[in-house]
Amino acid sequence: MTRKTICIATALFIFGLSGRLAWAAEPVSKALFAYGAINAYMTSTWIAKEQGFFRKHNVEVQPVFIIATQAAQAMLAGEVQVGLIGPTHVVNAVAAGGDMVMIMGNQNKVRYQLIAHPSIKRAEDLKGKNVGIGASMAGLATLAAIMSLEHLGLNPRRDNITLLPTGPEPSRLAAVKAGTTQATVIAPEISQAAIAEGFPVLVDMAKLNIPFQASGLAVLRKTLRSEPLMIDRVGRATVDAIRFIATPTNKNVVVQSIMKNLKISERERGESAYADLVEDLPRSICPTVPGVRSIMKLMVDLNINPKAAQVKVEDVVDLTLCKRWGGEAS
Repeated sequence: MTRKTICIATALFIFGLSGRLAWAAEPVSKALFAYGAINAYMTSTWIAKEQGFFRKHNVEVQPVFIIATQAAQAMLAGEVQVGLIGPTHVVNAVAAGGDMVMIMGNQNKVRYQLIAHPSIKRAEDLKGKNVGIGASMAGLATLAAIMSLEHLGLNPRRDNITLLPTGPEPSRLAAVKAGTTQATVIAPEISQAAIAEGFPVLVDMAKLNIPFQASGLAVLRKTLRSEPLMIDRVGRATVDAIRFIATPTNKNVVVQSIMKNLKISERERGESAYADLVEDLPRSICPTVPGVRSIMKLMVDLNINPKAAQVKVEDVVDLTLCKRWGGEAS
């Protein structure tokens, strides 16, 4: 071995060692990540975990399903660091004096379908019946259910329609099938099999073109201050996952992830969910201010939380990080 070769080898060894030492000196961030619903819009979290994007950005993330109402409560209690939840929960927290904020958009429009039991032949048949919502009256499903009923000319109070907390979307569909409720709001990828069995869709909210921020990445402001590196890493990993999903050559991997996580056995249903997801992926990763403002107005108008009238949209949404990650304000 020549002296030059030895020098090069020594330099490469020192460079490699210094790189490993630098990596070792930078601690791995850790976060418990709650996603608050079971539908295709949670795919960015699943892909970030399964494809190693969290690991790439040196953050150890444990994704866990916690229905959104409880996820928000766990965040406020300091038990969960990051949540993929609807803005209603952020607004409720802020209105109650909490410091929660939405920093990234995920689902920037509503796709819920109001699906009914086959015994419901027309909208009027829902009078005096039960309509399934999420885990509480304060969630996005409640807003969607009321808006869908109003679109049909129905009013829950006037028409004696009971909004029955039923849980996550698979549970809501099961309740309709069992006859416990006569209708509910669920995402298309959950409703497809039921539609094929004769369960009618009374309202497709995606066609209503309502400004609507359906979900996004939320954290506590004190977490932004105490763990900015962790939040930045989670955000950048999520952006990588969204880009991965949007890349056509990754279709098969994404479809498999959707089928696994939604427990879909039919490839056709998985591909349909994928197509809807890719079409509806937000053009910008920032939450839409008009969409959040629309949610806040509905919360007041529908008497879900009158205190939302006292909340400013800038208290609910912070666009600083999403702009840094490549998003644009709207």
